[in-house]
Amino acid sequence: MGMGLAVPGTSSKRRHPIGRDINREDQMTARIALMTAAALLVGSPTLAKSGPTDAEIAHIAYTAGNIDVDAAKLALAKSKNATVREFAQTMVRDHEAVNDKALALVKKLKVTPQSNATSEALMKQAKETKQRLSSLKGAAFDRAYAANEVAYHDTVNGALKTVLIPSADNGELKSLLETGLTLFGEHQKHAEQLAAGLKS
Repeated sequence: MGMGLAVPGTSSKRRHPIGRDINREDQMTARIALMTAAALLVGSPTLAKSGPTDAEIAHIAYTAGNIDVDAAKLALAKSKNATVREFAQTMVRDHEAVNDKALALVKKLKVTPQSNATSEALMKQAKETKQRLSSLKGAAFDRAYAANEVAYHDTVNGALKTVLIPSADNGELKSLLETGLTLFGEHQKHAEQLAAGLKS
């Protein structure tokens, strides 16, 4: 989900709209990630008709959290950059905590999270992106990981606002998603700061 990756190889720069120089590779990484994740989250037949059920929402949200935890664990295994590692540790801690709350809630509500086309597509895309990220090293990996995290959180937050929260029927589930959105909004800002600090 949002973990698409452009092929590295160009170092040309373009002026970012808000004034920062960013690597063209990073622009493409973020753009591809955003388009892929947006298509998966809001273009899926599962979500397009009448919105996902609470059981499907629970599965999508849990899957999305696990994808970011896996990406963060990859960063912890590959990166030697202290700032990147600190960010990745935060992602593991926060997403695992939200997922633990989600599991406790579905158990309390006696709801079984239901796999669906969206969550399956997210897992497939995440696997492909993990392979691409795994092929990078050093600063190239750090920049690609940070750019991906910006696009990933932007897309997840957009999906929470426009699809998942409005579609949730259960009040406790809706509240948990709203809490997650607040936290993930902070993650997005943190990712943007990280990506800006890693520009070459």
